[in-house]
Amino acid sequence: MFLYNMVIEIPRWTNSKMEIIKEEKLNPIMQDKKHGKLRYVSNVFPYHGYIWNYGALPQTWEDPSHIDSDTGAGGDNDPVDAIEIGSGIGRTGEVKQVKVLGVLALVDDGETDWKVICIDVKDDLADKLNDIDDIEKLMPGLLEASRDWFRIYKAPTSGNKMNQFGFNGDWQCREFAESMIRDTHKLWKRLMRNEIGEIRTENTKQHGSPGHLTVSQAQSIISEQVKFSLDGPGIPDWVHEGVFVRRTVSEDVCDAVDDDDDDI
Repeated sequence: MFLYNMVIEIPRWTNSKMEIIKEEKLNPIMQDKKHGKLRYVSNVFPYHGYIWNYGALPQTWEDPSHIDSDTGAGGDNDPVDAIEIGSGIGRTGEVKQVKVLGVLALVDDGETDWKVICIDVKDDLADKLNDIDDIEKLMPGLLEASRDWFRIYKAPTSGNKMNQFGFNGDWQCREFAESMIRDTHKLWKRLMRNEIGEIRTENTKQHGSPGHLTVSQAQSIISEQVKFSLDGPGIPDWVHEGVFVRRTVSEDVCDAVDDDDDDI
């Protein structure tokens, strides 16, 4: 079994939509904006914010031009997302070493958006969790709740729109997840060689890549960035409120792929 690094963007139980900003030099973690406003996830009953530590697997890329054979959709142009299910609450920017246990095939607005489920290797349950079936045995209800969360979390701000899934919403095993990670790592290596689109590829480790920098050059970029401050607008009151969403059921809610039609 392989171990992977995971970058924590959003700690469990929080609402601020923090993410790696690929269009900025050195890809800092910042709060995402939509229409000029800071983004938050609603407390959709019975959940509070993000129900796990949420983040990404570095050195992966879901290429929009690559049509995934399993979902029939191109990638979402981001690193592969990951949810870490251990008992500890992470910190934004923290790097955890994790065991991959499985993956969910979310299809969001017609784009493939894999959600890898994993656990911190230092967690008390890490030795007992080795594949997707182990989660239901030791953490009953978590897989169902996680799928439900991904299905409905955008509903309050999207006119009650539900996300869709490949594989009829079934979680896929560790072997499948690791194969997907290998594939998206290959796509990332191609990205680093070719500097595609507006994605910034400055780095200090990939010698010979177009974006390679010395450590001193990278430190200079960091020194020019806006300094962190606690001053600024507070979290809006509505973020703390609970929201109720009716779970509607239709043929296309949980299955983004029609076996008889290649189009989504």
